[in-house]
Amino acid sequence: MKKIFLYSTVAILAFSSCRKDDTPETYKEPEDINVQNSYDDQAIVKFLDKNYLDALGNIKAFSDTDTSDDNYPKLSQLNPVTLPSGVVYIVRDGAQPNPGAAIASTDIIRIMHRTYSYVATNTDNNVAFTSTSLFRSTIDGSGVPEVDPAYYFVKRSVLDADKSKDRSYYEIEGFNEALQKFKSFNMQDSDNYNLQGIIIVPSRAAFARDAHFNYTGYSMRNRSLVFNFQVYKNSARPIDQL
Repeated sequence: MKKIFLYSTVAILAFSSCRKDDTPETYKEPEDINVQNSYDDQAIVKFLDKNYLDALGNIKAFSDTDTSDDNYPKLSQLNPVTLPSGVVYIVRDGAQPNPGAAIASTDIIRIMHRTYSYVATNTDNNVAFTSTSLFRSTIDGSGVPEVDPAYYFVKRSVLDADKSKDRSYYEIEGFNEALQKFKSFNMQDSDNYNLQGIIIVPSRAAFARDAHFNYTGYSMRNRSLVFNFQVYKNSARPIDQL
């Protein structure tokens, strides 16, 4: 995956398809993208220690004042796996399909999820995710799975309509990579969710500093994503969409 390799220092570019990023005014983009990559990795470690999963698999932050969450294990205690790309995924124990269907990189998926994006920043030597912003949430929105999102696999018809854009303009490579580590349920859209896992995509495995499709109305430059999800169903994509 091309975004995983080292980048040379680049100047800050304005995206024609996105308005100005909503990161804090104090945030200054490191000139060396390897510094941002290091921030991402450190912020992921901190995120795993500060959050847990509730009874339905939703990510929750530990409270400093409420003791009711004291007995929940940290995400870091749930066997997170780190891929060579820097992507981290957690397969939630007891919440997987049996036997389930393998998920291919080109499949059409129906996914129930709540996904946030963050910018990893260093403030007074404290590296953490900041500038939290919602990327997608079917849980808080329609209540039904999202169908065939282009950030997983973009249709051939979309690529053919604009030859100047390739797959990396649309697809979140690290999400596609990690989702194949899971299996799909065979559920109806109206079924209640029980989230099966987490995928954390550092910015270098998302859009890094490249131009990208305007999914959110704000720039995804340097943004990492945390997917909290369940794949309700998957199916093979027709050949003419590949």
